[in-house]
Amino acid sequence: MGRIVFDTATSFNGWIAEEDNSLAWLFAVEGGEHPDDGLFPTGVSVMVEGSTTYEWVLAESDILAHPEKWREFHGDRPTFVFTTRELPVPEGADIRFVSGPVADVLAEIRAAAGDGDIWVVGGGDLAGQFLDAGALDEIALSVAPVALTAGAPLFPRRVESDRLRLVSASAVGQFARLVYRVLPAGE
Repeated sequence: MGRIVFDTATSFNGWIAEEDNSLAWLFAVEGGEHPDDGLFPTGVSVMVEGSTTYEWVLAESDILAHPEKWREFHGDRPTFVFTTRELPVPEGADIRFVSGPVADVLAEIRAAAGDGDIWVVGGGDLAGQFLDAGALDEIALSVAPVALTAGAPLFPRRVESDRLRLVSASAVGQFARLVYRVLPAGE
C-alpha cells in the first residue's frame, strides 16, 4: 500500500491560491510555470482533487476543448474528484467523481492506487479531511517567494508539532522544498 501525500505550492505566508482561485502568482515565480525536478511527487498512481481545483485545471488550459492537455499533468492516472455537483469530463480522462467523507471512499481510492502513492493535489481543506480521517502520510510544500493578502489557505486545520516530523528541507530553484512525515494522532 502506497502513501497518501499532500504536495502543493504555497506562498510563504500560507496561501495556495488567490481569492479568485488564480495561480498567476505561482506562475510568475521563476520555475513556477515549468517546475524543476524535485517539485512533484514520484511514484504516484492516483490523484485526488477537490472540485475547485478540478474546475480551475479545466479552465486554465481550456482542457474541455483540448482534452490532450489533460495528460500533460495527469497522465493516464485515475483522478478522484470530490464534489456534490455534476461536472464535465475531458474526453479520454479517467475521472471518478466521489462525494461525502474521505473515510467513506478511502478504500476505493486505495484500491485504484494499488501499491502506488496517492497525490492529494488540492485543495487544503481536502488534504485536511485526509488528515482528519487518519489517512495523510506526508505533506510536501514548495514555498514560493511570494506573499499574498488573502485566498485559499494552505491547510485550514490546527496541527501541532507533535504530528509532524521534518524529513527534508532544500532549495529547488526559487522554492524552499519542505517535506514532513505526518504521525498518527497520539503517537
